[in-house]
Parts: sequence; structure tokens; C-alpha cells
Amino acid sequence: MTPAHKVKITYCAECGYEPQTLDLAKALMLEFGARLSCIELIPWEGGTFEVSVDGQLIHSMKRDGGFGDGAAIKDAVRSRLTG
Repeated sequence: MTPAHKVKITYCAECGYEPQTLDLAKALMLEFGARLSCIELIPWEGGTFEVSVDGQLIHSMKRDGGFGDGAAIKDAVRSRLTG
């Protein structure tokens, strides 16, 4: 049995990043479904939008610039799940 993985999305609630967060969470649920133990959404502040898998940061708005391309984030999640 394949171990389930945890995705965490930390986003700036003050900035109104909920739509992007929910769109990404939905895309990840549809793509990876049962391979994930959970998708944790964490409202934060300060312009934050970060995505991590099993504690490893795969996208950061501050580091990588912007919300990131959904397909690129899914590819990074896929790599993490198979790696």
C-alpha cells in the first residue's frame, strides 16, 4: 500500500487569497485523491502563499514569485509523491 502524503497550503487570508487556495486544493484533490492523507489549509498573513508536501516546501510566493502555475505545482507534488 502506498503511504498517504500530507499537502499544506499556507495563504494570506488578509490578502483575499482564498480563491487561489481553494482552486489549487480542488485540483490536487482531483489529481491525487487517495494518495493524500489530507490537504491542510492554513490562513495566515503577510502576503503568504506556500505549498509543501510532507514538510518539504515546493512553492513559495516570496521565493518563486506569485501564485505559481497550477500545472507546475501539480508536477512538483507528483515528483514528491513518487520520489
